[in-house]
Order: sequence, then structure tokens, then C-alpha cells
Amino acid sequence: MRPDFIAPTAQGGEALAERVAALNARYRHHGATAVLGHALSDPDVGRIALVSSFGAESVVLLHMVAVMSRDLPVLFIDTEMLFAETLAYQLELTERLHLSNVQVVKPDRAAVFERDNESLLHLYDPDACCALRKTEPLQRALAPYDAWITGRKRYQGRSRAGLDFFEAEGALRIKVNPLVHWTSQDLQDYIAENRLPRHPLVAKGFPSIGCQPCTTRVSDGEDPRAGRWRDTGKEECGIHFAGGRLVRGQAETA
Repeated sequence: MRPDFIAPTAQGGEALAERVAALNARYRHHGATAVLGHALSDPDVGRIALVSSFGAESVVLLHMVAVMSRDLPVLFIDTEMLFAETLAYQLELTERLHLSNVQVVKPDRAAVFERDNESLLHLYDPDACCALRKTEPLQRALAPYDAWITGRKRYQGRSRAGLDFFEAEGALRIKVNPLVHWTSQDLQDYIAENRLPRHPLVAKGFPSIGCQPCTTRVSDGEDPRAGRWRDTGKEECGIHFAGGRLVRGQAETA
């Protein structure tokens, strides 16, 4: 915990929501690269890191960051249940893009031993597994930061359809979504134009990639995220929740 950390309060949440509203108004008509560039320098955003899964579309934001600020902290949550292809891709992109501050964050060993010693928690309580292996490690890693960058887009639908460029994560910090207005085609065009390597599982029918036990192939015509926690009713891993509620945009955090 950083020395100047102040526990979140209702008043703190209101102040953060006001800053988020001002940022959205200020940059409403900007494009993705402009929003990202301003987020890296605007004092109303503060200390910031990129959180990347090194998944199917992650290379776009990683490349943008590499062009603007290669030493920006990049937090990669290794849940210890990822595909081997994801781990290899993370190393490949880090080297190829010359990212100098990638931080691999893993779940607490004692907590895993106590709560999921046999690595079977995902079978009967996937929410608890995500909390143990992803949400809790990420919150610890984000403690020094005032804001973090995500790769979420509106076209992904479901809980993401109402996203803005900036959103308040409860009273904790700001989330920045530079690609919020991009379509799948925009992403593919950017990857092709910049000759960026694709995640090897994309060609095998995985347009959205999480942990190996909870990710399945997606058929033509299905929602790109249909392969995540299939047939469980679960849509998010939990890192986009604040106070137990899913954060979808300014309207729900005001």
C-alpha cells in the first residue's frame, strides 16, 4: 500500500466521479491514440499502468504504448492456469515491442494453498477462482496507481455496451478505455497495418482468451466472448467490479 493511500470514502467516490465526468467531456471527441496519450500525461488521471492479458486483441494497446512510452508499467496477471500459448506470446510481445516494464503478477502462494490446493476451484465456484487468481492479485498490483488502462470495447456487447473512455472504479481509481469505440475490423486493420503478431490461438477459433479450463472455441456467428465460462451465466472475471457491482460506465458509478 502506498504511503499516501487514503481509504476510499463516499466523498472520495463523488470526487472521483466528477473527475471522470470532466475527463469524458474533455476528450469526448478524441480518437483512441489521443485519449491514450492524454491519459499518460493528464494530471487528473495521475499515476497510471496498463493491465494486459496478452490475449487475442491485446497487441493493439501494447503497440500503442510501446510507441508512446515503452517504460510504462504493464501488469500481466499470470493466474497459473493460462494457456501455454499465452505465456509464450507474452514473452514474444515483450521482446518484440521492447517493453521495458512488464510486471508479471501471480496469486499469493499461501492463499492458493489454502483455497485451491488441488486447482479444482474453477469447477464448482468460478467466481471464487477468479477472485483468488486474478482480482485479488490485480488489486494488490494496482495499489500504487491512480488509474489503469484496459482494452475493453463497446462492440464486445453484454456488460460493455455502455462504456466511456473514462470510468470510476468505485472510489478507488480511474479506468481508461482508449479503444472503447473501435470495432473488431478496426483492430484487425491496425494489427495488419503494423504487421503485429497475433495470438496463436485466434486462428484456432479463440477470439477471446482467458484461463485454459474456462475458455472454449467459438463457432461462426457466436458472440466473440461466448467461449468464456460457457453455459455458466458468468460474463466477467471480476476485475471490472467495484464494491461487488459491475462497472459499466459513468452512469452506474455516479
